[in-house]
Amino acid sequence: MKDAYKTNYRIGEDNLQKWGLDIHHPVFWISALSILGFIILTLLSPITAKKVFDSSKAFSIQNFDWLFLYVTNFLVLFCLVLIVSPYGKIRLGGNHQKPDFSLLSWFSMLFAAGMGIGLMFWSVAEPVGYYTDWFGTPLGVEARTEAGRKLALGTALFHWGLHPWAIYAVVGLSLAFFSFNKKLPLSIRSGFYPLIGEKTWGWMGHTVDVVAVLATIFGLATSLGFGAKQAAGGMEYVFGINNDLSLQIIVICGITLIAILSVVRGLEGGVKILSNANMILALMLFLFVLLLGPTVGILKDVVTTLRSYGNHVFELSSFNDRSDETFLHSWTVFYWAWWISWSPFVGMFIARISRGRTIREFLMAVLIVPVLVTTIWMATFGGTALEQVVAAEGPLADGVTKVELAMFQMLENLPLKSITAFIATIVVLLFFVTSSDSGSLVIDSITSGGKLDAPIPQRIFWASMEGCIAIALLVGGGADALGALQAGAISVGLPFSIVLLILAFSLVLGLRHEWKYAEISHQKPLSNQKESFCCHHFQKNRKD
Repeated sequence: MKDAYKTNYRIGEDNLQKWGLDIHHPVFWISALSILGFIILTLLSPITAKKVFDSSKAFSIQNFDWLFLYVTNFLVLFCLVLIVSPYGKIRLGGNHQKPDFSLLSWFSMLFAAGMGIGLMFWSVAEPVGYYTDWFGTPLGVEARTEAGRKLALGTALFHWGLHPWAIYAVVGLSLAFFSFNKKLPLSIRSGFYPLIGEKTWGWMGHTVDVVAVLATIFGLATSLGFGAKQAAGGMEYVFGINNDLSLQIIVICGITLIAILSVVRGLEGGVKILSNANMILALMLFLFVLLLGPTVGILKDVVTTLRSYGNHVFELSSFNDRSDETFLHSWTVFYWAWWISWSPFVGMFIARISRGRTIREFLMAVLIVPVLVTTIWMATFGGTALEQVVAAEGPLADGVTKVELAMFQMLENLPLKSITAFIATIVVLLFFVTSSDSGSLVIDSITSGGKLDAPIPQRIFWASMEGCIAIALLVGGGADALGALQAGAISVGLPFSIVLLILAFSLVLGLRHEWKYAEISHQKPLSNQKESFCCHHFQKNRKD
């Protein structure tokens, strides 16, 4: 059957290629100037910046907390339905496409990029904070009770389980499908083609990509800020160096330099090697805590965490009749906004490394497997810390004092505390690097019109910008740097939540077209289609 409609757009046709650069006009300029303006204004007037951060955070939470909850709930259901649907058989890149990476390398890269720094930062502080009523308790449960302990573990898994990975999965699947199966640029705008057609390559598409760039870089900067605080905390704990703003800025600058070296080497030579090394060190730290900590209690907590999560997931996902408003706003809404702001970065990164996987395989790996890993991780680190709190042993007995020190305070009650603290610091730093270099490659792809191998100077520019924004947020936040980081994530996550809903709807249209087009063409569904993709397939009847 003849394909009557084809898009004439070619990847990179709007790019400016001068001075050794290959940048998309105007996405690169709008994004870069907006970010540079933010950095300059924040550093020139940190007091004013803090007021803006606080106002933005309060506005988003008070008026749109319901939106964050409903969007994430919908995306979880959407992904679960896709897993069991016939569309799950579709292979990203065509029926004969082989995976680009081994299963172990694939999973190491997506997990390191998706949650590395956060799990190191919060896996101890979060369960302890919930149990001791640091900023409210989940569902208003009484603090420092057995019920509170179980719910603390279950709620920690709730914040790091199905919901965030469903957000990542929708973005990643949309990007991978439209890029590898429909031959469109690897850019957020490509997911809108079924809805707006050739306007995808005009200002509507430019706007989508600019929002994606800003969400990505602010989401990354938030995580890098957390990582810098924890790494500096580890240096204070191990070497006695004062953990102040100056040290945190030095850490960000140092890690940014390493990240630049990594992005220069590219995906295979830099990101893959660091991700694999990081997962090995994280596994060593995990096994140490599991074997030398309360092993029997940890194994019980794995079951406790899963059971508590299953029992309370619907209550925690609900917006109506909540008695724990402080907890809801301080934790859940922040997390959902943070994951949403990270989704262009993580989604595009896992799309880029997932060619050759079926949709079902993609979703099972991206959605289900991390939940199991996170369960074990949270039960090991969070459960060990809770045992110390309950027994009133060590510096965590009174709860969380400095969140960046929580991991190291937990390790203090285990053997070889200096060695494990040093390893934990290295793991944090490596997660820092893998997030930064992966994010730089993603932003560079968006701002180069969907190209996968843009010139090296552009990679260096975006890696530098991530570090600069993290520094600006820490400086602008002053003493409440954590609040500034949260405000940044929530503010950029709000507009992108709407983009996610549209992407999900557009993806369904694309999958339906893939399936029906194969049938109409008298081919087996899932066969590799070489024809160019066009919105007209969704808008007009096809003619033989």
